[in-house]
Amino acid sequence: QSSIAPASNANSSLLHSFRHHLNGQLKYCVVSPKGPIQSTPTMRLNSMPLLLSLSLSRALSTVAFTHTVRPRGITARLSIARHDTSFRHPSLFSTSTETEIETETTSSEYDVTKLQSKFLTTMRDRGFLHQCTNYAALDEQLLEGQSSSSKAVSAYLGFDATADSLHVGSLLQIMILRHLQQSGHKPVVLIGGGTSKVGDPTGKDESRVMLTDDVIEKNTQGISRVFERFLRFGDGDGDAIMVNNDDWLSGLYYLDFLREYGTQFTINRMLSFESVKQRLAREAPFSFLEFNYMILQAFDFLELHRRYGVKLQLGGSDQWGNIISGTELGRRCDGVQLFGLTAPLITTSDGKKMGKTANGAVWLNKDRLSEYDYWQFWRNTADDDVIRFLKLFTELDLETIKELEQLEGADINKAKIILADEATTLLHGKDCLSTIHETINSMFTQKGTQSTEGLPRIFANKADLDTTGVKFLDLFLQLGLTKSKKEGRRLIAQGGAKLGDEKIQDENAVLTSADFGDDNEVVLRSGKKRAGVVEIEQ
Repeated sequence: QSSIAPASNANSSLLHSFRHHLNGQLKYCVVSPKGPIQSTPTMRLNSMPLLLSLSLSRALSTVAFTHTVRPRGITARLSIARHDTSFRHPSLFSTSTETEIETETTSSEYDVTKLQSKFLTTMRDRGFLHQCTNYAALDEQLLEGQSSSSKAVSAYLGFDATADSLHVGSLLQIMILRHLQQSGHKPVVLIGGGTSKVGDPTGKDESRVMLTDDVIEKNTQGISRVFERFLRFGDGDGDAIMVNNDDWLSGLYYLDFLREYGTQFTINRMLSFESVKQRLAREAPFSFLEFNYMILQAFDFLELHRRYGVKLQLGGSDQWGNIISGTELGRRCDGVQLFGLTAPLITTSDGKKMGKTANGAVWLNKDRLSEYDYWQFWRNTADDDVIRFLKLFTELDLETIKELEQLEGADINKAKIILADEATTLLHGKDCLSTIHETINSMFTQKGTQSTEGLPRIFANKADLDTTGVKFLDLFLQLGLTKSKKEGRRLIAQGGAKLGDEKIQDENAVLTSADFGDDNEVVLRSGKKRAGVVEIEQ
C-alpha cells in the first residue's frame, strides 16, 4: 500500500477488465499493475494519492483501466462501452488548469432528465442548474436523505458581510437554500465574517474597500435578518443553522496553516482560475491578500464538513473554481467525497446584472428599500424575463406558470403583478400587499383622495420649511427617487419631477410650508411610477 509494483514488473500486463456491482454503482476502486484492489483507501506514488473514485451509470458494468508511470505522474484511461475518455486526475497533477479540472469533475454530459431526487429535479425544472461535480452520486445521496431525516444532506452557501443588507442579486442563492430545506435537507448559512476581511476578488476590477471589525460586525447583523424570512432555523435534522467563518479563520496560525494546507495548492493552478485570469487580463491590481481568498473558501468547505458534516457547497457559476478547490481539499486531507453545485449567473434580457437598477441596488432589508419600491422592482420586469423570474424567484407551481406563459401583449402585465405579489410576499409577508395595491390604484389609476401609506417617506423640519425651504434636489435624493443631484437636475429638465401633479420647473426650487396647504404631507413624483412622501416633522 505504500508504492507501485517494482520496476521489474513493468512489462506485466497493465490492462484489467472486471465486472463489479455495488448497489448498481462502481465506487472507490484502486487499480495497480497487479489488478484492481478493493477496499484500499489510498496508495501513494512519491507521496501523491492514487485514489481513483468513479461513479458509473447503473447500466454500465464493464470497465477497463490502463495506467502508466510517467515523470509528471499517472495517466489513466477509462473505457466504458463505446465511450472512451482520457483524463488526468487533478490530485495527481498540481499544474492542472481550471478547464481541465472542470472536464474531469463536472458531469457535463450527464442526462439531467434521469435525476430523481426532489431537490435536483426542482433545480432542473425551475432553471437553477449549471454545473455539478457528480450528478449521479449527489442525486443518490439526496434521494436517500429525503426519505430519512437522519441521512439528510447538509449543504452550505456563503455570504460575505460587505454591506449591511443583501440585495436581489443574492436572492437566487437564498431561494436555492429554501428549496433544499423543502426537499428534506439541511441548509447551512455561512456568514463570511472572516473572509470579509480579505474580500472576494471574483468579478471585481479593483480591490474591495478594507472593512474594520466593527463594520463587519454591523454588516453581519444586518444581512443575517433576511434568512429568517426564507428558512426555518432550529436544532432538528432538517432545520437550518447559521455559522460564521470568523470562528475558525481568525484563530489560524499562519505558519501552521501554510505547512498543513499550503502544499495542497499551486500557483500554476490558481492562476488558471477564470476569475484570476480575467482580473490579470484587464491589468487590474491583484493583491496577495485577495489571492488568498480562494484558499480560505476551500478551507471553509473542509472545516464545515468536519464540524457539521456538510457535503455540498452551493453557489453561482463564478464560484466554480473555488468550489472545486474545496472538494479537492476535502478529498486530499480527509479522504471524503464532497460535492459542488452551481447555478447560472442571472442577467436580465438586455444583458444587465440582476439586482441593479438606475436608482441603485435593490436591497432586501426593509430599512434600505421600502416594500412598495421592492414590489415596483418586480412589477417593472421586462416582458422577456417575467416567466423565467416566476420560476426562479417565486414558489408558484410550474403548471400555473405555464399558463401565464401563454399571455401576450398587455396581458403580460397580469403575470408581472403576480410576480411582484409572490416575490414581495416571500420577503415581506402577505399583509403588505393590500396597502401596496391601494397605493398603486389611488396614485396611478384613480382620481381624488390618494393613499400614500405604502410610499417611502421622509420628514422635513418645520422651521426650515417656514424660512429658507428645502431644495427639491435634496428631497428627491433622500427619498431614493434619484441617485444623485446630477440625475435630479436631469429629471427636472426633462419634466419628470413633480410636486403632486405639478411639474417642478427650476432645479433650484425649494419646498416650503405653503406647498402643504392644509395637509401635513406632500407627494413628490419621479416619472410615472415612482413617488415618495415628505411629511412635516411634528
